[in-house]
Amino acid sequence: MKASDVMVPNVITVSPDASVQEVAELLLRHRISAVPVVADGEVVGIVSEGDLINRPETQTSHYRTPWWLDALASNETLAAEYVRSHSRKVEDVMTRAVITATPDTTVAQIAALLEKNRIKRVPIVQNGKLVGIVSRANLLQGLASLGNRAPQAQPDDSAIRDKIMSRLKNQRWARPALISVTVTDGTVELWGIVETQAEHKAIKVLAEVTPGVRAVNDNLIIRPAASRTWM
Repeated sequence: MKASDVMVPNVITVSPDASVQEVAELLLRHRISAVPVVADGEVVGIVSEGDLINRPETQTSHYRTPWWLDALASNETLAAEYVRSHSRKVEDVMTRAVITATPDTTVAQIAALLEKNRIKRVPIVQNGKLVGIVSRANLLQGLASLGNRAPQAQPDDSAIRDKIMSRLKNQRWARPALISVTVTDGTVELWGIVETQAEHKAIKVLAEVTPGVRAVNDNLIIRPAASRTWM
């Protein structure tokens, strides 16, 4: 699944010369938490709820940084922060370093971007122009829609087993040599010995999420701690 499959194409945007009050009203009216700032079709920034807090007009500017941080900050930094917290123009308060993706970016990559950068949405850009936006909610909607898709051809049992074994070999925590896997009509039988409860659970989940698997019968045994050999 790609960004183009889950993105919202009709994006609510503002221009750099819009006012902070206009943005606040826009966020409330549409019940959204951020809007891209667009000039000539290109994303030049983004304004979120976080950019609109700590403002004197809303009496939220009482928060102050520790005095020693103010002492270490340059006059240029302090002046820039004053502009950010007091200016009424979007171009002065917006976040300019915008994380973007393309329509072909996978939803897994989008999720990784959101997690890594601790953000809630990613504008989707194609040929330099804004074409959509993907939020955490859109990813959840895409996940929910998977159950409504037309069923695909069922892979044969040997292909399912090969896929499970291949996945096990790629996991550092797994010990494929100690695991036996059989598949009959899409039902997986897991046999073998594992070291921990976490490894036990992970192997079962790995089997469950493998395409074509209908059910998993878990016969794995956790080796008693006293019999383990530590390297």
